[in-house]
Amino acid sequence: LSVPTVLTRMGVSEGFWHHEYWLPPGAAWEDLKESADTHYPQPQHLLLCIPGALLLIFVRCIFERTVALPLGRALGVSDKQRPKVQTNATLESFYILLGKTPKKEELLSLAKKSDLPVRKVETWFRHRRAQDQPRLMKKFCEASWRFTFYFTSFFSELALLYDKPWFWDHTVCWLKFPQQPLPPVLGWFYLLELSFYCSLVATLPFDVKRKDFKEQIIHHIATITLIFVSYCANMIRFGMIVMLLHDASDYILELAKILHYLKWKRVCETIFKVFAVVFIISRLVIFPLSVYYYFVTKVSWFPISCLLSAFLMILQLLHIFWSYMIIQMIFNVILCGEKRQDARSDTEESDRSEGEDLAKNK
Repeated sequence: LSVPTVLTRMGVSEGFWHHEYWLPPGAAWEDLKESADTHYPQPQHLLLCIPGALLLIFVRCIFERTVALPLGRALGVSDKQRPKVQTNATLESFYILLGKTPKKEELLSLAKKSDLPVRKVETWFRHRRAQDQPRLMKKFCEASWRFTFYFTSFFSELALLYDKPWFWDHTVCWLKFPQQPLPPVLGWFYLLELSFYCSLVATLPFDVKRKDFKEQIIHHIATITLIFVSYCANMIRFGMIVMLLHDASDYILELAKILHYLKWKRVCETIFKVFAVVFIISRLVIFPLSVYYYFVTKVSWFPISCLLSAFLMILQLLHIFWSYMIIQMIFNVILCGEKRQDARSDTEESDRSEGEDLAKNK
């Protein structure tokens, strides 16, 4: 079956999938007909990312409970005791409906309504905010899961691409495009990556919220779009190289977080420096000057290639933003010896404030 035939059966507008939008000039969907020995990407296969994402979320829950949690406990990860919040319907109602940090005039009003001193109302809200912040063990489990996936993904990609000539010579990446047969293993790997990022989007409301939360949402949406579009347009070779470059540094960052939660200071700093070097080289040097350069110079311009170029530029802007944060953290924290904190740390009350409140309550 040709791609338009399959898509029509799926109820998708045939006009939307017109070959002039998705393929370079001179190419048509009929050029990508499958045979017994030759396979090409089939867009309907991407629907498997829905059950794939649900399966990954389930695997993650099992992993965190049976592997990450016992490992964290064995390595000494423990959650600090947090002050208990006394039940107060008036303050709780304001906290849930109107905001977690009331202004001065709101504090005065709440103090009158609840018949409490303003100081105690301030303390109540500080304790209540601390109660909602993620525990250290939760952050450790989350980082452990992502490290495991990124580590496995990166070295699997290396194993899959090591013997491919287009991996070493990016000009070959576009040879005879789009008539490039798809090895089944690369198709399944593509589906796995798409499922993983879909699972990240699904769990965003429940995961640790960091300073760059909005940038993360933009990144995930851009990544999902790039994977989906590049698969349908049979840019698998290009997509695999882009994914490899991104996975090259991600697992190192998650390892640095794990070491940070374990309070292994010197090892953590060393690993973070390695991460910074790999991140900057892979995303600010190799990606724009090699991979992206060959994309804009070797591929004919058509609607989907323009769309991909725009989303790749969005990723590059995010790379620059995160590189700035990384360099700033290295300079301020490691070189200047300031208080250690993840440049993408979650926004939470400081342990020192919580400790002082606990001491006052004893």
